Amino acid sequence: MRAVVSRALAYGRMIRFSHSVFALPFALVSAALAAGGRVPWRELPWIVVAMVGARSAAMGFNRLADQALDARNPRTSGRELPRGLVSRREVWLFVAASALALVGAAAMLNPLCLALSPVALLVVLGYSYTKRFTSLSHLALGLALAIAPVGAWLAVRGRFGLPPLVLALGVLFWVAGFDTIYACQDVEFDRREALFSLPARLGAGPALAVARGLHVASVVLLATLYVLVPLHPVYLVGVAAVAALLVYEHSLVSADDLSRVDAAFFAVNGWISIGYLAFTLLALRLAG
Repeated sequence: MRAVVSRALAYGRMIRFSHSVFALPFALVSAALAAGGRVPWRELPWIVVAMVGARSAAMGFNRLADQALDARNPRTSGRELPRGLVSRREVWLFVAASALALVGAAAMLNPLCLALSPVALLVVLGYSYTKRFTSLSHLALGLALAIAPVGAWLAVRGRFGLPPLVLALGVLFWVAGFDTIYACQDVEFDRREALFSLPARLGAGPALAVARGLHVASVVLLATLYVLVPLHPVYLVGVAAVAALLVYEHSLVSADDLSRVDAAFFAVNGWISIGYLAFTLLALRLAG
């Protein structure tokens, strides 16, 4: 049993399972909006399974694609695959099982979700190679997470709508912004390896300015949702809280001091997603 637990923890660390908190709350918000403020109990378990499956497949595949790069980067050389704590064969099996979980959950939801599940997999897996040819790879990561609210809406409604698309764009710019901040740690490595990122192309200072612009756009889009969906004004308080946390996030880093990037990336963004979920659910309840 101890060996099983240890193995499970190794996989959890490999895919950073705790980071599911970034996208999952936005999927839950979208599901609640699609259901008119109620809890969509029938769809909810399958939405969660699909989310976890998609993210686990994406992270596992990313580790496979970047194994050699991770081994050469001092910041990532201690990851499980470069250290040999897990084998490539094991990770491939893990990715396949996670992808099947996504497809199976989509099949349990509705035919449209099932039909679009291969497209979702193409996006979340394809992100891992974008850094090899475009500095807009941060937007590709944002797109991978932006699928979450759209997929959750489709799971409940079975058709597209404007609110989840606006929410998805908000998520896309939010993720692209904080991923740009995170990439500032690897400027020299990315340039040496001929990898593309905004910090490697522009330098840390200009890239951080771009990240601020992306986060402004994200806040505007989240605020726009208020005019599209019947929500209590407390929703705007939640958006203001998100904006305040983003300001704090940017105050933690500068081109000359990246020592607190982990705090900006992990802690603050976790509070943003959870806080946004809490305020939106409260706004739906008060509006109902």
